[in-house]
Amino acid sequence: MEMEQLLSMGFPAELAAEALAATGGDSTLKATDWILNRNSSTTTISPAPTATAQPKLDRFFLSQSPNSQNSQSQDKLAEQVSNSKRRKLLIPENPSPNACSDKPVCRSSHEPLSERMRPRTLNDVVGQDHLLAPNSLLRSAIKCERLPSLVFWGPPGTGKTSIAKAIVNSAPSAPSSYRFVPLSAVTAGVKDVRDAIDEARKRKKMSGQRTVLFVDEVHRFNKSQQDSFLPVIEDGSIVFMGATTENPSFHLITPLLSRSRVLDLRPLSPQNIDALLRRAAGNSEIGLAQSVGTPVEVNEEAICFISANSDGDARVALNALEISATTAAARVSSTPNSVAGVTLEDAKEALQCKHVASDKAGEEHYNLISALHKSMRGSDANAAIYWLARMVEGGQEPLYIARRLIRFASEDVGLADPLALNQAVACYQACHFLGMPECNVILAQCVAYLALAPKSIAVYKAINSATEVVKGSVGQNEGVPLHLRNAPTKLMKEFGYGKGYIYTPDNPSAQQRFLPPSLEGYKFLDWPISNDTDG
Repeated sequence: MEMEQLLSMGFPAELAAEALAATGGDSTLKATDWILNRNSSTTTISPAPTATAQPKLDRFFLSQSPNSQNSQSQDKLAEQVSNSKRRKLLIPENPSPNACSDKPVCRSSHEPLSERMRPRTLNDVVGQDHLLAPNSLLRSAIKCERLPSLVFWGPPGTGKTSIAKAIVNSAPSAPSSYRFVPLSAVTAGVKDVRDAIDEARKRKKMSGQRTVLFVDEVHRFNKSQQDSFLPVIEDGSIVFMGATTENPSFHLITPLLSRSRVLDLRPLSPQNIDALLRRAAGNSEIGLAQSVGTPVEVNEEAICFISANSDGDARVALNALEISATTAAARVSSTPNSVAGVTLEDAKEALQCKHVASDKAGEEHYNLISALHKSMRGSDANAAIYWLARMVEGGQEPLYIARRLIRFASEDVGLADPLALNQAVACYQACHFLGMPECNVILAQCVAYLALAPKSIAVYKAINSATEVVKGSVGQNEGVPLHLRNAPTKLMKEFGYGKGYIYTPDNPSAQQRFLPPSLEGYKFLDWPISNDTDG
């Protein structure tokens, strides 16, 4: 509590901690007096009128009387201390010509370009037009200052965090109406969430300011951690906003989803990426020039190349542009007043290892195998090979793909081409022998064979139909008819096991029943029966 009060007065965390350690840590008054006396001995501020320690501290606390006799002296001292702290801690004595005079906080050139170029308001956001239309949910909620709890779902680099921050900054009475508190589920725990919630309740009670609690990678929280949000969302203590790259249906609990609106963000188009790159290259205050400390000119071909090869990920694109500018600046570092020219070759070098969106257990894993399966089922060999390439380049295990091909060979090709199963099993064995990258062509051959093969799902439908009958206890799952049972012992023969069974090879035309009496007449496999009995 003492630390929070000191921080709310504007003292740096390091100085506050030092003061608490020096005074025993149990009194905010003592710590504040220690800081002020320490500052007065190291600055050139003209001394304030003599006063005891208590009156000069009272102005920081609600218990101060407005009729205090020393109020004038206290105001003067507080103003001097405030000015001193501002000179020492907040405002540089010699601001650089590139200082962000129109920004509330100057952004360091040591931050990544993608972080410095985050949009401040929704009007600065590029892309996601389906969510940011003039009459959209977000625009209407901001206009009325009635933000709902939201879950942003989309691939990396599509603007989940940026839009969340921009929503808060876009409120008509910002920044007084909402306070943005970011947490990451990678590093935060339930205690961090509870501390943020307690602070949010205090602020709402004291000043009416609401807190937007933004949790990045929220899918990493387990069930109990997600449960901790439910009561505070319900009573309005916070506005919850979460960001996830995983399908919320699988990774977020149903009660949390029922209290939130899920917004899907889509990969940015090359045109969107192009606009972001040009904005970064043209911004002289926080843009590309700040990254390398020298003017930068970006070749048109370089922008087009990065835009087309970033797979809709703005972070990848901006990082690649920054790396390209660093490479260009290194070439002219020895030439004074030079301009770093980013070329197509610089862009290619920055993107030499292309990232392909894929995963081994998440939604994209299942999306890709589904696309491969359905393309083969539709006999589109070209599309099937494309999706195979996406899976292989994304790092999918070749044996996993081969196992899926074996299943496909029976499920979708089946009796229309019984050799398809042999091809798929041989593919699996060959992939096991060779491994990657040599087995890629074997997978492609099997995929092409299965895509072009005739299709039949008769066996698939037959086993599913029979399974339904068994699970539904149709006919009460009665026992095996006696004539179909083996009779290896004399006692079993005496009980009628095997009695009346006709050995079919000796009498192919003989008629006998093989289904239980209760299922006589059921037809599971819809397939023409050959009358050829030779062999």
